[in-house]
Amino acid sequence: MGVALITPFKNDESIDFEALARLVEHQVKNGTDYLVVCGTTAETPTLTDDEKEEITRFVIDCNAGRLPVVLGVGGNNTKALVEKLQHYDFSGIDAILSVTPYYNKPSQEGLYQHYAAIAKASPLPVILYNVPGRTGVNMLASTTLRLANEFSNICAIKEASGNFSQIDDIIKNKPEDFMVISGDDGITFPLITLGAVGVISVIGNAFPREFSRMVRLALEGDYSSARSIHHRFTELIELLFVEGNPAGVKSMLAVMGMIENKLRLPLVPNTIKTYEKIRLVLNQLN
Repeated sequence: MGVALITPFKNDESIDFEALARLVEHQVKNGTDYLVVCGTTAETPTLTDDEKEEITRFVIDCNAGRLPVVLGVGGNNTKALVEKLQHYDFSGIDAILSVTPYYNKPSQEGLYQHYAAIAKASPLPVILYNVPGRTGVNMLASTTLRLANEFSNICAIKEASGNFSQIDDIIKNKPEDFMVISGDDGITFPLITLGAVGVISVIGNAFPREFSRMVRLALEGDYSSARSIHHRFTELIELLFVEGNPAGVKSMLAVMGMIENKLRLPLVPNTIKTYEKIRLVLNQLN
């Protein structure tokens, strides 16, 4: 289980580095396998380049080599991404996670060429990220498999299409060492039964010990125990995303006393109704 770290903000919208340090320790001490920095859940569209760099270096320092670190390096300008990959200091980073280009709506050939350019420029392993609900474009299994077969440093895909047929096609036909990672907490358990290797999680920000245990049990083939944990979290995972990510997980962490419940516009906190539902479910789980 990797965890897509949120960016905690203070009430004045500055970055709350004390809360971020607590969150990193929470992950390290409770079973998370790797950290994902500056992904979608970190509200990266509202962070400046300097802030993203400051967050990345801060997490690397707090982590102190205890867990692998994956850095979100995505965008819809291929040339700019290639230039960044060629000149960026990747000290302390183990792999990159790169989302499909958003808004442009490239063809499948465009997606292939985009990732081919990234693979050729990247000094680190590359994890593809397919999340059509956010980007407006779905990368088909055929394109993923083409990239996986042609570029040895494209090591995995975070699949968040929710399309079981598409994901199963990738799992069935992929190279042996290519990894399929769930990009959706709610379907991680069934995807592991199909052959996925784990999840890049949102709920893991709050419940790393419990959710990583579910992943490990499922990978070990103890489906009964894993399913029990999966069902315990079903309602909470639904509440996480009902008003958008990361509003749900930030409400959850605020209830737990770990952060201020603050987002940057255009994102806003959950409504009081959803916040109270989250608080009630958390109390029941505890």
